[in-house]
Amino acid sequence: MISADLNIILPEILLAVFAMLALLGAVYTGKDKHATVLVWATSAIFVALAFWIGSTGGAAQVAFNGMFIDDGFARFAKVTILLSAAAVLVMSAGYMERRGILRFEYPLLIALAAVGMMMMVSAGDLMALYMGLELQSLSLYVVASLRRDSAKSTEAGLKYFVLGALSSGLLLYGASLVYGYSGTTLFSGIIETASHGDMSVGLLIGLVLVISGLAFKVSAVPFHMWTPDVYEGSPTPVTAFFATAPKVAAMALFARVMHDAFGGAVGDWQQVVALISVLSMFLGAIAAIGQRDIKRLMAYSSIAHMGYALMGLAAGTVLGVQAMLIYMAIYVTMNVGTFAFIMSMERDGQPVTDIDSLGLYSKREPGKAMAMLVLLFSLAGVPPLVGFFGKFYVLRAAYEAGLAWLAVAGVIASVIGAYYYLRIVFFMYFGEDREGALDGGKSPVLWGFLMASAVIMVVGIVNLFGIEGVAQAAAMTLVN
Repeated sequence: MISADLNIILPEILLAVFAMLALLGAVYTGKDKHATVLVWATSAIFVALAFWIGSTGGAAQVAFNGMFIDDGFARFAKVTILLSAAAVLVMSAGYMERRGILRFEYPLLIALAAVGMMMMVSAGDLMALYMGLELQSLSLYVVASLRRDSAKSTEAGLKYFVLGALSSGLLLYGASLVYGYSGTTLFSGIIETASHGDMSVGLLIGLVLVISGLAFKVSAVPFHMWTPDVYEGSPTPVTAFFATAPKVAAMALFARVMHDAFGGAVGDWQQVVALISVLSMFLGAIAAIGQRDIKRLMAYSSIAHMGYALMGLAAGTVLGVQAMLIYMAIYVTMNVGTFAFIMSMERDGQPVTDIDSLGLYSKREPGKAMAMLVLLFSLAGVPPLVGFFGKFYVLRAAYEAGLAWLAVAGVIASVIGAYYYLRIVFFMYFGEDREGALDGGKSPVLWGFLMASAVIMVVGIVNLFGIEGVAQAAAMTLVN
């Protein structure tokens, strides 16, 4: 029995063992001189694990008496998490090495965060959920303040830690109420309690507190307050990581809890999730308009995008979860390319994040400006780029679930949000050519990721690389 359980959780065990052995090795062999090798080794292991998990299909399996679930939904989320984490690690190696902030701890903390994320998306129990969530969170608090000589980076780590601890407290209190009123921490037991007619008031309060804790992790309104400061203060590669893999993990965990534990009470949580979705879309769209720093702008952009993804979850249907998974996969791809561009923005070897510095950038770097234009149009949901299909799916899911008002609100928020994406395009093509222009890109790796991401946004319109069918199968294993 134990051997079967260990076999199911083998990818997580291997990644955790690698991180611990690499940590011991780095400590005893001269620390940071092997940091670059560790980055590439960790990335290679992420990719290998992603292919392994992606190729092992089959029926859902349960380990440790239901605490760990290995199904199509978890596998889809894990592959997205691992590939995006690998992409960000590869992009960040040269950037951090040039600035002298590449520490051997960086790839190992990312690896441990990935273990936590994989645990999160496979959680079948409130205890397993919290273990995965905290392992991910503790790693992220440290990487946020990786640049120890920077006040902004230290502030980012501290703000993230303090507010993260608050959200964990909310989540734990909610989980204790759910346990108290259902008599079990297993999702399979909670769903039975939640399905028998009306939910008790205590269980409802527990559910709302759990939703609050999860909303913080996806930076949804009104639990978004940490996002702009943490995005701006963290080193840019760390910001790129925050904007990709952890978002997928938190959104997948959100869906797992809602459908696996409270799937029989969709009516009780649908309106709460729909409200959070609307608030996130509008706050993200409106607050981003006045931003002058591109990393803060991307923070508000991520808040808005989580609102769209939550729209799929609010539908409470198989199509809704499928739409959410497709949206998150597309969102991660767009963000990898966008942050590759942001990392390449520098002047005299120093990073620049001021949007005004992009004045007439298209004259100096026409190829990169065009790729960024494609990505910004895709983020705005302009047809026929892939980003449009991501929004179309979640809008359709909301409409078919009887939430037409939510779909209409999504369209309005999308139109408002298009302004700040198009403003960056305006600066690149028609802005003022200021003194102290940005340097030409020196990193072929960043250039490659930017171009690949832009090409995917155009070529993917044919059949979205076949992820529709995979996402549908994944959604059906969750919503049963």
